[in-house]
Formats: sequence, structure tokens, C-alpha cells
Amino acid sequence: MNTIFEQAVARLLAMGQLAGVADSVLAGLSRPKAMMYASLPVRMDDGATQYFDAYRCHYSQMLGPSKGGIRFHPGVDDAEMRALGLWMTIKCALVNLPFGGAKGGVVVDPKSLSRMELERLSRAYMRAMADFVGPDLDIPAPDVYTNERIMGWMRDEYEVIKGAKFPAVITGKPVNLGGSEGRFEATGRGAFYCIEFLRVKEGKLPEDLRIAIQGFGNAGYHLARLLAEAGYKVVAVSDSQGGIYCAQGLDVQLVHERKIATNQLHPNYPEGSVSSCENCDSYQSISNEDLLAMEVDILVPAALENAITKHNVEAVRAKWVVEVANGPISLDADQALFERGIVVIPDVLANAGGVIVSYFEWVQNRAGYPWSLLDVQSRLKEKLEAAFEEMWQFQHQKEGVSFRQAAYAKALLHLQEVFKMKGTKEYFANGE
Repeated sequence: MNTIFEQAVARLLAMGQLAGVADSVLAGLSRPKAMMYASLPVRMDDGATQYFDAYRCHYSQMLGPSKGGIRFHPGVDDAEMRALGLWMTIKCALVNLPFGGAKGGVVVDPKSLSRMELERLSRAYMRAMADFVGPDLDIPAPDVYTNERIMGWMRDEYEVIKGAKFPAVITGKPVNLGGSEGRFEATGRGAFYCIEFLRVKEGKLPEDLRIAIQGFGNAGYHLARLLAEAGYKVVAVSDSQGGIYCAQGLDVQLVHERKIATNQLHPNYPEGSVSSCENCDSYQSISNEDLLAMEVDILVPAALENAITKHNVEAVRAKWVVEVANGPISLDADQALFERGIVVIPDVLANAGGVIVSYFEWVQNRAGYPWSLLDVQSRLKEKLEAAFEEMWQFQHQKEGVSFRQAAYAKALLHLQEVFKMKGTKEYFANGE
């Protein structure tokens, strides 16, 4: 079976060839610029030392310093870091940010750590990567099972090492440590805007659309909240332990409050499940596979990679799929959905809200001038709407093209122009 990175490169090549991107450009984008591996020694609360494998991938710095999150998860590996770095490269090019792609992670189950062990691990990661990141080199951010507090610890550790203040070294920080208003909800809000753009294009009303969301973490919750507030009917949500369904629509805020309330040992990582919601007599327990197969208007995979593959794609009955997770649809499953006429808003646009507001945070840090929440939200919507419109126009001008193909085409053609300015075979051989 191909690794996730091999699948990501296969998709890159297929999309690039369809868009007429030069082979030399695709070759340059088919491998990372640099990889850092480290083994992090961490003193545990019982006095023992444990070692954790850690990664940081600089995938591309063609458009500017690389940008990408840090995840703490047992499934982190080299191939995943490369794939996520590649997708971030495409994402930044699509939404016209002056960043390349990066990704980092630690192989760990963070729910098994105490708060002090978690802080030691976070600081150990930054110590190992301190010469591999920086405001003009590579700017990390939160990702799966990391949060603003962890970013604050990492910023502090970097500044201790460098002996100076560098607020722009990392984004997704607490607001009182140089973070941006609106960053915490940015990924979910960006996905909400994308759904709104598509709904308006298709002439639908919010109250007529039923939505199921797989993944009720930060992005999934904020998306569900915004959708419910706008009048959409969120009928199902799930997390790693299972999910709940209500045909009349869930009380999203109640579900969120009950999930948080069951967490007693590790507040940063809720141990409760949405399926344990109390006083929800009209709610039914469902599995994650049940949720993916529900007959809804919009399905949102917002958990991890490869949620929809050739093994379960035929069960998908939604009209639209919005990829809030990175790479939740495998290459072959993506083709099967396209052939069935199911519209997919790809991850490189649907979850770009996080990196866009991270860019805003980086700009604010460098300027020393914070923006209001309204400024952040309006600029986020403006940037996403411009990218969505370009994708929409490209897709409707080319027969038989999916939104993903259109998004990749726009991003890769943008990157190709930068490659050309640096010099290509065609330029040097033919004087073009």
C-alpha cells in the first residue's frame, strides 16, 4: 500500500499534468526541501526519562518562509509530515500567501501526559528545532492535539534560547502572548465561509441543508456552531469514540458543553465523547462509519487523513463533501466521488482559514500592531472569497474538472510563474 506521501505526490502529478504544469516544476514540488528528525528526552513525573520521536519538514520555501502546524499524535511519521507539508505548499499558493509549506510533529499520545510532562515535551521540541525555525525561516502553529498554550510555551522557550523577543516565531499563541483575535476559530470559520460561498452559488437556503460532521475538535466544533447559528441543521457529529444523531438537529452548544464537562483529568485534551451527552433523549448513538454513510446534504470529514477510502466511498450519500481535515479522501475515493457527481470542496481551500489567520498574526507581530476581531474576520472572508471565486471560475470554464483539480491548477500555475522567474530549462536552452 502506498504511503500517504506517495498518494499526495501522485495527486500532485495528476493535477499538475492536467493543468499543463511543466515537468520540471512538478519534479521540484515532489520532494521536500529539508527534513529534521530529533529524539526528545523528557523527564517524566516519576523521575524516569522517556524519548519521543519528533519531526519538522520544510517542504517548500519558494514563496517565502515555510509555514505549518505541529501535531502531537501517536500516528505521526516521516511520510505524514511530507504529505502535510506538500498540501500546505499548495494551500498557501492557492490563497496567495507569502509562505511555503511545512509540518512538524511528535509521536506521542498527549492524553497520557500530565500538564507538566506536556510542557516539558513542548519545550524539548522547540529546543531541538530552534535552529530550524524562525520568523524569516519557518513559522510553526497548532495542529492536532496542540493548542495556543503549547504555542505559548514554545515561543517562550525559543526566546530563552535566542536571548531576545521573537513574537513572530510561532502563530496560534494566546492573545495576551502576541496571538491574534480570531485565530482559535479560524479553521472552522474559514470552512463556514466556503460552505456559504457554495450555498449562495447553488441557490440554497441554510435551513434546507442537513449536515454531518466527523470530528468534533476545535475546527469541527466551531464550524458546527457557526452553521447552527446561521440556520443550517447540524444533524450529526462524532469524535474518536463515536457520535450522536438527531433528525431535528443537534443543540451544538449543549453537545460541546457536555463533552467538555466529562473531562476531569486532562483539561487540554477532553476525554469525554460527544456520544455521552446527557439529557439528550432524542439523540441516537452512531459510529463514525454510520456518520460517513448518512443521507445528508453536506458531509464534513474534520478528523484525520484517509477517512474516506475505496473501502467505504460507495457508502457516502452526501451531495457535498467539505474537507476540513487534511487529506480525508484518498486518491481513488476522490475519483469515485467525482464520477458520482458529488461536489468536494478540497482541503487546500476548505481548511485554509487557519493558515490565513496565522499569516495575519505573523503580520501583526512583525508590525507591532494588533487588529480587531472584525478586521481579522472580514479580511479572512475577503481572502477566501477571492480564492473560491478563482476556483469556481476555473472549474466552470473547463469541462469535466473538479473543484480539487481547479484549486490545484490555480496553485500550481502560480508556483510555476515563480519557478520561471528563477530560471527553467526552457529559459536557459531556448532563451524564453
